[in-house]
Formats: sequence, structure tokens, C-alpha cells
Amino acid sequence: MSVIDTDENFYSFGLSQPLLKSLDELGHKTPSPIQSAAIPVLLNGSDIVGRAPTGTGKTGAFALPIINRISLEKAYPQVLVLTPTRELAIQVAQAFRDYSKYIEGLKVIAIYGGAGYTDQIRGLRRGAQVIVGTPGRVMDHIRRKTLELNKLSYLVLDEADEMLRMGFIEEVESILQYTPDTRQTSLFSATMPKQIKNITTKYLRNPKDLMIGEVTSKDRLINQKYWIVQNINKLDGLTRILEVENFDAVLLFVRTKASATELARQLSDRGYASEALHGDMVQKDREKTVKKIRNKEIDLLVATDVAARGLDVDRITHVVNYDLPFDSESYVHRIGRTGRAGKKGQAILFVSPRERRTLPMFERATKNKIKEMALPSKKVVNQKRIANFTEKIAETIEKGELDEMTEILSSCARELDVSHKEIAAALGKIFLGKSNFLLQETHREKRPKAVEGGNRSSSSSLKKRKKEKPPEHEVFRFELGERHNIKKRKN
Repeated sequence: MSVIDTDENFYSFGLSQPLLKSLDELGHKTPSPIQSAAIPVLLNGSDIVGRAPTGTGKTGAFALPIINRISLEKAYPQVLVLTPTRELAIQVAQAFRDYSKYIEGLKVIAIYGGAGYTDQIRGLRRGAQVIVGTPGRVMDHIRRKTLELNKLSYLVLDEADEMLRMGFIEEVESILQYTPDTRQTSLFSATMPKQIKNITTKYLRNPKDLMIGEVTSKDRLINQKYWIVQNINKLDGLTRILEVENFDAVLLFVRTKASATELARQLSDRGYASEALHGDMVQKDREKTVKKIRNKEIDLLVATDVAARGLDVDRITHVVNYDLPFDSESYVHRIGRTGRAGKKGQAILFVSPRERRTLPMFERATKNKIKEMALPSKKVVNQKRIANFTEKIAETIEKGELDEMTEILSSCARELDVSHKEIAAALGKIFLGKSNFLLQETHREKRPKAVEGGNRSSSSSLKKRKKEKPPEHEVFRFELGERHNIKKRKN
């Protein structure tokens, strides 16, 4: 096994001109390390085991050599790519279509659960050569005899460890029984558990073992931070962070479907273009929502862990763990949705004082330090609001074409006998609405620094405790009377 890191270009692989043309249009100039490692080996006909996490270009690593070698005149399944999720199946199928844009006669179909069988069967009958699907739905088509794999030439197991984690390995092995021994097999996995090693030994023929090196959050350019949720509402804290952070798109993780729907609604009410993504959504709506964030129709996506599996959107600059993940594996998967394609990503974790003890577990999993962040003060938020408002004014002035409006406002100023400054202030009030433009400073949110472990009865801890503001009281009403053996006291 060797770690590959080369400076080759796509022309050095001997790929066909139609493929090179599509790569050039897509802006792919230099192959990623896993592509440099895998493409020559697959073009040579060997099996491979590629250790590469999501977001490292592995789809191109197997799709490009397969498209280059496929027989277009044969209208039956020659390629099968198995993926753990329907989102990834859709994504991989689209990648095959993008790469083969200038290759006539190549048909690609994605088959997955949550969608009707009719269109999938119709696509299979039309002679699709490339099938991308989830194990459960692929096995269903095999049982229905709507999919035959006896002439398969290429098999890809994508994110094998994720398929294992989701309980699909038995179905994967069942599918393998229906494929010929002569097929070329590629297996990609971020990790190599025992069950995956067993598959490589049993079903692959002298595979070349390739890896690009372990990818940590530092390698992926992910800056991890946490905010202690205290003395301020979580949603208020989130909106303050969103106002100050320079983001393109944000993925927010919550624990439940109901929370996803509610938080998306609350953010929409505050003026953010946001939608929810959760497991109860029908596939058509899920695809529409993902398409919206890709096309910049929305900027905030509130999702549950299950719904976000396989989600790959390059424009996600920030991941916010609004609710604490259940385990370190979920945390790693969540923050892996940002810091992709060489871009820097931000991962923010909301934790209560009690939950703070879970941070070392996440740090061990990512091999990186998670630093505490201070909530942007109202002063900082106000400065940002003023800066943004000033920028909008400057952009409008720069565009010009203000003569007509200048004349109208001068007329208004003369008629009302007010200054242009007052006119501008009134227009600003109209533009910004009835609510206060600037946040008002209060003393309540000044949070004392958290006590770091140690003996709670120590003098330093007690001193810090004395500085803390006592918690607010809540009022409870108890309906009690004589039937509860409680009698009015006589004076």
C-alpha cells in the first residue's frame, strides 16, 4: 500500500477527447491524489481498494476510466455502482452524465428507494449501460427480474464502510452473487473495518491498495469552534452568528424532524432563505430542496443526520451543530459536509455547560482542537449591520441613474421644508421597517467565564461563583385545597 500524491494532469492518462472536453468545461484541470492513483490502474483493468473519504474526488476516480472503456454499442447493464444513500446515487449518476456529455449513446440511470418503480423499469428496459443505486432497491429489481447483471463488466462499491454502518452489507454480498467473476471491481472506503476487509479478500482479484492519506479536519481546512449556550436564547445566538459570519451556504444539524421544520420556519421568519431536510419528506421534495441550495435559491438548510447522508454541496461554507450529535462518528460526518474541494470550512458546535465534557471525544475523533468562541456582542452586530447598509448605499450610488430620484427628493424637501438629511433618515426608516435597526445593549448577557473542572470547593471557584448572576426565577401555580388535606390557617 502506498500514499499517492502526484502533479499529473488529465491529458497524461490517455482519456478520450470527448471526456477531456467535458472535464475542461467542468473546470477540472488537475486530478486529485485519489484520481491520479486510481485512473491508470483501472484503465489497465486491475481491481482496486481505494481509501478515500467523501469530497476527495473519488467519483471521478472510478467514473472516468469506466466511461473511457465502456462499449456504447451494447445496450445492457455493463456498470453497477452501489452507494449507501439515494442522495449519493443521484449525485454519482449525475457525475456520469456530466463526464459523458459529449459521448453519444451512453445511458445512465439511478435506482433507489422512495421513488416509484415504473420510471426505473422503463429506464432499464431502454438499455441503460450504467446503473447507480442503493443496495435495497437494486436487490428488489434483481428479484423482480427487471435487472440482470450476468454481463456486468464493472462493479463499484462506493463508501463501503457507510454501507456497513447502515446495515446493507448482507444485501451487497447477495448482489455480488449475481455478477460474473470476470468483472472489474473497485471498492472505496474511508475506513477499513474487518467486514470490509473480508469482502475485499473474498470478491476482489489481487486488488491494488491505494490511499491518499488520512484526512483530518485540519487537512480539510475545517476550523472548529464551540459556543457555550448560556444566558441567551439559542435562536438569538444563532442569528447573531449568522449576521457576523461571512457565509455562502449553511447546513444546520438538529436531532429531530420536528426541530428541523420548526427551526427552518423560525429562520425564515427572521428573513433568512431557509428550508428543512428530513426523513419524512418524499424523494421528489428532498431532491427539490437539495437543488435549491445548489442553485442558491436558499442559503440555509436545516437537516437531521439521516437526511444529510450523502449530501454533497460545494457551496456549504459553514456547518452549525445546533443540537449536539449523539456520537463522535455523527460529528465527523456532519462537519465533513464543509471544507470541500480545497475550500476552507467553518464548523460551529452549540453546547450547554453540562455538555461541554463531550468536547474531548469530538477532538479525538477529528484529531483537532475545538476552540471556544465568544458570541458576537450587540456592538459587533450593530457595526456589521451599519457596514452592510453603507455598502448597499455605496453600490446604489456607484450604479448611478439617480437623477430622477434626486429631483423627486429635492421637491419633497422643499414642500415639507425639511433637510435632505431628514429625508434620507425617513427613507432609511421606510427601507428598514418598523423594528429597531440596531440591537440595544443590556447587562444580562455578560457571561462569566466558565470554571474549568478542578475542585468545586476551591477558593478560586467560589470567587468565580460569587460573581455569577443568580438565575431568573420561574413562577409555578399549584392548585391545592381541602381535598388535599390542606386547610386555611386561622389568624
